[in-house]
Amino acid sequence: MPPAHPPPCGVAPAAAATCPLFLLPRRSLSRSLHLRLRRLSLPAPRAASHAHDAVLLRRAADAADRSAGLTSPHPNFGCVIARPQLETDNAEAWVVGEGFLYAQGTPCAELLAAQEAGEHARGATAYLNLEPGDCYGDSTAVSTLVQAGITRVVVGLRHPLKHLRGKAIQSLRNEGIQVDVVGEDLHSKLFKEALKSCLIVNAPLLYRAAFRVPFSVLKYAMTADDPRLTARHVKGHVPVRIVMSQSLNLPEEANLWNVHDAYTIVATQRGARRDLQKKLALKGVEVVEFDMLNPRDVMSYCYDRGYLSVLWECGGTLAASAISASVIHKVYAFLAPKIIGGVNAPTPVGELGMNQMTQAIDLIDVSYEQIDRDMLMSGFIQPIPDLSPVIPSVDEMPSVDPEVSPYETNIISFYKTWDTFGAFSNFSPHPIHMPDENGDYFTWPTVEHYYQAHKFIGVDDPQAREIVQEIKLAKSPEEAARIGRTRQREFQELVRPDWDSIKIEVMYRATKRKFSTYSHLTDMLLSTAGSVLVEASPHDLFWGGGREGEGMNYLGRLLMQLRSEILGTIQTAVEVGEPA
Repeated sequence: MPPAHPPPCGVAPAAAATCPLFLLPRRSLSRSLHLRLRRLSLPAPRAASHAHDAVLLRRAADAADRSAGLTSPHPNFGCVIARPQLETDNAEAWVVGEGFLYAQGTPCAELLAAQEAGEHARGATAYLNLEPGDCYGDSTAVSTLVQAGITRVVVGLRHPLKHLRGKAIQSLRNEGIQVDVVGEDLHSKLFKEALKSCLIVNAPLLYRAAFRVPFSVLKYAMTADDPRLTARHVKGHVPVRIVMSQSLNLPEEANLWNVHDAYTIVATQRGARRDLQKKLALKGVEVVEFDMLNPRDVMSYCYDRGYLSVLWECGGTLAASAISASVIHKVYAFLAPKIIGGVNAPTPVGELGMNQMTQAIDLIDVSYEQIDRDMLMSGFIQPIPDLSPVIPSVDEMPSVDPEVSPYETNIISFYKTWDTFGAFSNFSPHPIHMPDENGDYFTWPTVEHYYQAHKFIGVDDPQAREIVQEIKLAKSPEEAARIGRTRQREFQELVRPDWDSIKIEVMYRATKRKFSTYSHLTDMLLSTAGSVLVEASPHDLFWGGGREGEGMNYLGRLLMQLRSEILGTIQTAVEVGEPA
């Protein structure tokens, strides 16, 4: 039988209290008061100063950045649990647990830190670079900190997404935990660098929330002809390549069209070279037409696809157009010890209409780094948006910023795990207990792991069995999906012959087990009764709804089918239970 909804792993239940006040009948006390009284019996740890708080908060921001380059961009969460020690004044030595979010669909930072800290978390302080965002659908981050016995939480930034902002902070306070937010409860100048670290590590999320475009970085560098535009010297996430061409005056054969290296999108003017569009599509390249091709519309399209970050490697003309459209936020300039001149010499940025130095764009927070003989200069064109000044106080929150849905009344969309209904995604971090290739029950980390592995299960070939094992061991659903899709393209003969006819059933079987295992997800699904569910992936036209509703939306359909089945079962049970 599948296990019940698992509690946060490695977090011990609350220890029995010894204070005489706990002799009162338990039902006469609220949960919040119980927590306050229980903590009275704990030995008081040494109080942390603002200087210690700042050091540990910055460490949480550093931890949050550890997944950079390994997984697709996501909100970066880091958690450091520290317990002040009388023996030392070194804040780093106080750390008893640390964790970070590796990828969508993997354990949250708070859970990993609590697992490492164990009993040492009781009475300790947790430092979070960003207010937790509930991608589990059951407030795992908050419940983990509560059950671990954390007595104080220091938060660098409130969550910038409206449907999550302030929720976790208020939930923690409702549980009797002291929560101090930088800029609201903590005002010391000592937090300046720590706050800057918190802003930088989540700059993509903050820019996306403030400007509704991905965080865009322009890289100056002389590049070779026929570029690959792939990540080099890094194992892990392979970014999507986007090529902008108004006339589609591009070669039919190029490294960019090799989608085995990386997925490629070509953005072009509507109607441009239909013959080449068809040839690129046959190679697996996605072609997207725009009525008027320009950087602003392309970045809006990338925003709709859920992208957080975009790296621009382009010529001077396009760079100038992107800067003029205010879609470039940061610049990386590689300066070589060489001089090039001439009327026709290439320049990193084309015509901006600036003729005097007083018109020049000043970079913010400029830094320099020596790389071999070159100098890397980086700086922001637009400051990182700090959304905290416009956030109302805790007392004003319910009336000024109530929970709102960004979706239409009768349509509920979900895509990323941080969306309001993100727990519906097959990438959500909900393990399922189901048979593996040998018929033995196995705990699959996510629905996506189960789905991708079943492309190869049942194929009598050692290599197919190796692929299944590779998928089972994938660190995240993103990695499982990448392995499954790549191996499917490379070894089509190893894919089970009935896959196209069976894949919907496989997805439904795994999805049904997920919702039957986690009752809070069933409650969430039933709360959508009467609404159309749409998996809002703009590029997956089978499981998703597509950018303009052209997709088949099979995942949304399966969820609505499951919802109907559950409602029907409930109705039958009610009818049977009624008196004759």
